[in-house]
Amino acid sequence: MNRLFVAYKPSGIGSNLFLSKLKRKYNNKKAGFSGTLDPFAKGALIIGFGSHTKLFRFLNKTPKTYRATLWLGAKSDSLDTEMIEHVEILKEFPHAKIQEVVKSLEGELEYEPPIFSAKKIDGQRAYDLARAGKEFTLNKINSTIYETKLLNYSHPFVTFEATVSEGTYIRSLGLIIAKRLSLACGSLSALERLNEGQFFYEDEKALDIKKSLNIPLNRYLGNSENIKYGRVIALEDLEIQKDGCYWLDNGDNISVINIQDNEVKYELGRIYTC
Repeated sequence: MNRLFVAYKPSGIGSNLFLSKLKRKYNNKKAGFSGTLDPFAKGALIIGFGSHTKLFRFLNKTPKTYRATLWLGAKSDSLDTEMIEHVEILKEFPHAKIQEVVKSLEGELEYEPPIFSAKKIDGQRAYDLARAGKEFTLNKINSTIYETKLLNYSHPFVTFEATVSEGTYIRSLGLIIAKRLSLACGSLSALERLNEGQFFYEDEKALDIKKSLNIPLNRYLGNSENIKYGRVIALEDLEIQKDGCYWLDNGDNISVINIQDNEVKYELGRIYTC
């Protein structure tokens, strides 16, 4: 079964284990997901069954929006409630100050990713090194924060939404908020991904892959048998001949091609839409 849909991963379970449950639910052994959510986080997770697992890198998955609750004064190396060491009792802040700091995140942001992240250092995941107590340094990263909203402030908890570029660490945004309030620490008590680009959770409804791609549509003007049998495609038989990655609408299936230096190559052969 070929299928692309958005599932809702609950907190307390890893993405791989959650996928195993979906495989059993739909009786499908070939499946994958895009955009890992760790056990602490919950929310939208794009799932592909069958050949649709090959489509992940061509989907319109950005920007992403997250909802998070920050616990001001809570110290945790993991920047969430998994490893709380102590909690500082703080005086309440003016609501306007919290609003100002949350909005100050918007724009281009350079920051350090959490040490408990999936970043690789000499082939090892940062979270594995951190759990083993090894010292290491992570390079700073850059993210675009398109929009932030303060949803609620019930001291010491700040709930906010952030619409961000691919690869943004929301736990780090929480720590930045705390530091901009002149606090030493702050950790997330909740984290939810609301969407990845155009993809929202809608009761695991199958997605129309022709409306889900982030690459332009091209048109093949030659003999359709060439596409059917994966034959070489001549550049002059394409409506758009500029370098780039495109998809072709073949009726009940699509193909993905790449044009470079006047050559046409298949990125993906025929992928049936259902």
